[in-house]
Amino acid sequence: MLLVVMIGAGLWGLGIAFGTPHRARWIMIGILLVVVIALHLVLSTGHPARLALGETVGPWFFLIGIAALVLGYRWLLGRLRTKVEDKIEAKDTNAPLFSETELNRYARHIVMREMGGQGQKALKEASVLVVGAGGLGSPVLQYLAAAGVGTIGIIDDDVVDNANLQRQVIHRDADIGLPKVFSAQAAMITQNPYVTVRPYERRLTDEIVEELISEYDLVLDGCDNFETRYLVNRTCVALGKPLISGALTQWEGQLSVFDPANDAPCYQCIFPQAPAPELAPSCAEAGVIGPLPGVVGSMMAVEAIKVITDAGASLRGEMIIYDGLYGESRKITLEPRADCPICGTQ
Repeated sequence: MLLVVMIGAGLWGLGIAFGTPHRARWIMIGILLVVVIALHLVLSTGHPARLALGETVGPWFFLIGIAALVLGYRWLLGRLRTKVEDKIEAKDTNAPLFSETELNRYARHIVMREMGGQGQKALKEASVLVVGAGGLGSPVLQYLAAAGVGTIGIIDDDVVDNANLQRQVIHRDADIGLPKVFSAQAAMITQNPYVTVRPYERRLTDEIVEELISEYDLVLDGCDNFETRYLVNRTCVALGKPLISGALTQWEGQLSVFDPANDAPCYQCIFPQAPAPELAPSCAEAGVIGPLPGVVGSMMAVEAIKVITDAGASLRGEMIIYDGLYGESRKITLEPRADCPICGTQ
């Protein structure tokens, strides 16, 4: 038997040396055993070759039986493992999208005819990027998280300042000095641990804007400078992403849904160029009433939910202008410009 074992080891070693597949090496060992058993059956008792191969055939049948048991046991384990994995996969596939806690949380959405379970499902499966975690970003982020939007990205390079707290209600006094994206993330997860929040503590630039926006279904822009607004707009147009943009100053705010892919104008159709600095002072220069960002930002969140769930009529091709000082709202119609350098060829 020792001679056969040595020959088998040699065949196995040669197989390894020449890179023979594992299965082919086992076939060679099998052929060797078949030859050995055949020689035992053909050769007479006492034949030198038969004596060299172990004299009797019994031990070889015993060895083959042991090997068969081992291989059968491994095959059975493999089958059982496959069945278990299939059951786990099927269980995961059939797992409910919402937990009981979530269903109770979103019940006021689900009972609405325009929303229902499909609308809430669309919210959970949606991804939204919010540019800016300041005055407009605060209510937008709070309400999108509370509404159950599955993935919410926030990009902002600023830190929480004491002067922000009069209107940027997602941040707290204890957050002063923290990056706004992390302060907002903590508040959102505290509000709703069933959403995913992705904070980006950096300024939105040409180098990263396309890659970032391409990861999201919808963009909400609440930034405070025209350079970023134009950058976000042209990127959304290029990628075919709807953009909800809001702006405010003192007592007045405005918002619209810019979506050239659905026959609506883009931001630059309506604002071809940035106004002179003295005509559009910042909130720090002109001031802003504290609740105004809450009003406009909440309306932006409503528009986001409508766009995601396809409920009602969104503000594509329309703009709402809200005057908080006199309690008036106006809606104006917006038209695409054929000569717009951003979407004129859409």
